[in-house]
Amino acid sequence: MTDPTAVSGPARQKIDTSVPHSARIWNYWLGGKDNYPVDEQAGDAYSAVFPGITTVARSSRAFLGRAITHLVTEAGIRQFLDIGTGLPTVDNTHEVAQRIAPEAKIVYADHDPLVLVHARALLTSTPEGTTAYIDADLTDPDRILSVAARTLDLTRPTALILSNILGHIADHDQARAIVARLMDGLPSGSHLSVNDGSRGIDADYEQAQDAYNETGAIPYFLRPVDQITAFFDGLELLDPGVVSVPFWRPDPAAPAPQPIGEHGGLARKS
Repeated sequence: MTDPTAVSGPARQKIDTSVPHSARIWNYWLGGKDNYPVDEQAGDAYSAVFPGITTVARSSRAFLGRAITHLVTEAGIRQFLDIGTGLPTVDNTHEVAQRIAPEAKIVYADHDPLVLVHARALLTSTPEGTTAYIDADLTDPDRILSVAARTLDLTRPTALILSNILGHIADHDQARAIVARLMDGLPSGSHLSVNDGSRGIDADYEQAQDAYNETGAIPYFLRPVDQITAFFDGLELLDPGVVSVPFWRPDPAAPAPQPIGEHGGLARKS
């Protein structure tokens, strides 16, 4: 089923197809079709400087899938709040979770107008579960929690998913405060999954991202690994901690992982 009460408000801005947008470029790198020529041009220019960006994008999605699988199968989580979900591609949070536990409930939150247009694609669910969408900004965590509570029972353990979204908050202290406020609204037994672009691994990636941030598009800031780790302060980090995402519980049958400038981890609230 779906929960239309959790679809909140029209997008506040029109879709601008003259300026590249990170969600659409990310969709392009993942092999999706929900983008415009300006996004493909920006994505191609970026990959000309750093061809490994498609590996980063796909490794990020693979990490998310492994984290959600752990949350459902090992931690018993049946509720997910995924903020900054972006455009639907493959193995979205609700698809991975409900494939294992059809009764799982998922609330997505994003404020991108194109994502809102595609809300109907996101608002699919197994008959036993629920998938809903909130038109809301990460910088308004109180509103996100309030509207999410129309669909999720926030007195029960819930997984907060922040995948490649915190890099849009330039100020690290502000980003940490947002994460802390969201986790404060969730009970003991809840989990936090974070993965974001990182500095200190690949100079070409850093050069490409810094150049992209100067194009006038919405910037995304790569962070040192210790700053990504700090998002988990006060929580119980699960093994292997915050690592380059191909090293987070890799599939034993997969090729040997190689480090990339994308770090992530999963933690539990006591």
